[in-house]
Amino acid sequence: MSESTPDWLHQRALISPERLAVAAGGERLSFGELEGRVNGVAGWLRAQGVGQGDRVALLLRNGLPFVTLVHALSRVGAILVPLNIRLTPAEVRWQIADVGARLLIYDSFSAATALKAVNDLADIRAVSVEDLSSSPGPSPSRFQLDAPHSILYTSGTTGQPKGAVLTYGNHWWSAVGSALNLGLQADDRWLACLPFFHVGGLAILLRSVIYGHPVVVHESFDPVAVNRAIDEEGITLISMVATMLQRTLDARGERPYPPTLRCILLGGGPASEALLEECARRGVPAAQTYGLTEAASQVATLAPEEALRKLGSVGKPLMMTEVRIERDGVPVEAGGEAGEIVIRGPTVTPGYDGRPEANAESFHEGWFRTGDIGYLDSEGYLYVLDRRDDVILSGGENVYPAEVESVLRAHPAVEDAGVIGVADERWGQAPVAFVVLRETIAESELKAFCAGRLARYKVPRQIRVVEALPRNASGKLLRRKLAVDSAG
Repeated sequence: MSESTPDWLHQRALISPERLAVAAGGERLSFGELEGRVNGVAGWLRAQGVGQGDRVALLLRNGLPFVTLVHALSRVGAILVPLNIRLTPAEVRWQIADVGARLLIYDSFSAATALKAVNDLADIRAVSVEDLSSSPGPSPSRFQLDAPHSILYTSGTTGQPKGAVLTYGNHWWSAVGSALNLGLQADDRWLACLPFFHVGGLAILLRSVIYGHPVVVHESFDPVAVNRAIDEEGITLISMVATMLQRTLDARGERPYPPTLRCILLGGGPASEALLEECARRGVPAAQTYGLTEAASQVATLAPEEALRKLGSVGKPLMMTEVRIERDGVPVEAGGEAGEIVIRGPTVTPGYDGRPEANAESFHEGWFRTGDIGYLDSEGYLYVLDRRDDVILSGGENVYPAEVESVLRAHPAVEDAGVIGVADERWGQAPVAFVVLRETIAESELKAFCAGRLARYKVPRQIRVVEALPRNASGKLLRRKLAVDSAG
């Protein structure tokens, strides 16, 4: 028998029923009120035949329905599969088929995408979130910590997304590790402006009921709204990526932040030296963090007061998480040379759903190979040099070159393709493609072809025609050579 805990929301509602749980879209619910709403939606799910182990996909914007469904799915024993609302119908269709989803729940924003995605799929139904109703719910049960809670898709260098399984234990220990690092205060209030389909956004919802503090939900990121929430709603904690923080600072001007704001967790890739120095000058408590979907969010975090002393570092591992550097599978001592970042601990995924080969490649003697390159200094601070080698970080979103390349190669006019990231003033990086053509075709036509098959942020900003792509003796594409050529 595995270890278990009481249903997190039900337990929180028993402990502090009157405490504010969530503020979203003009509604404010206490933990007791949220418990009642969740129980009714859980009853509706059960009436739809959703039960233990069923996979249910959500194609929803941030909002109270998403919050409610996250907890209701747990109550009926179903597995949450949050999907990126920026995906095309073809991408959504592939993911729901791959994960074996039984139900796809969508909102008005994603209705057209959802209905196209499920067209002719016999084994899945698509239901509008507006059709959810309330029915007598099941009695809360205990959560088995080794049971799957959610499956979040994350792409790899193969170009095909993989569903990372995250257990209740993964999420629980992530919340514990974050609390031990950041501390808990009675007046804490977390602003959720990251999308809930990303692990950083989902983690906020789960920590809210575990910690017993409110979450203020923004449907999407708006720097003016973020600044207003900090000033008027007592926000103490925020999770952001660097481009979001820069836009928030730009929108605020030189007006100082109130002392109630105690930490901005800054993830999604390295922050620029200029941004960190601006935060230090203005007293903005930005804490750089390194995390990944496969570790249920944070792996290491740098305290704000050390931002300049350890410029470029993402800090030390959170409690219960171990980090080391390997070269060719051999550990490298702290203060040594760079290598692959490998991690282990109770936050690390048990594996990718239905991907035995990927699991065999990713795990070795209990350690998870992140594919990221970095080093530990002599004090044990982690520095990340490359994010999964060739991955492009555009506005906090991962763009995987192999996925874009496979779409380009699918066009009959394209013989070969290579994709890299180039510096972009607004988004940090933007994808640029190099193609070898079989026949002449306009750049605009290739972009339109990509736009019909890829989310907008994955569509190449530029497509350059070349005679050949650089490859090594075994035929592997040398993207770093493309990067050198593009700079020349």
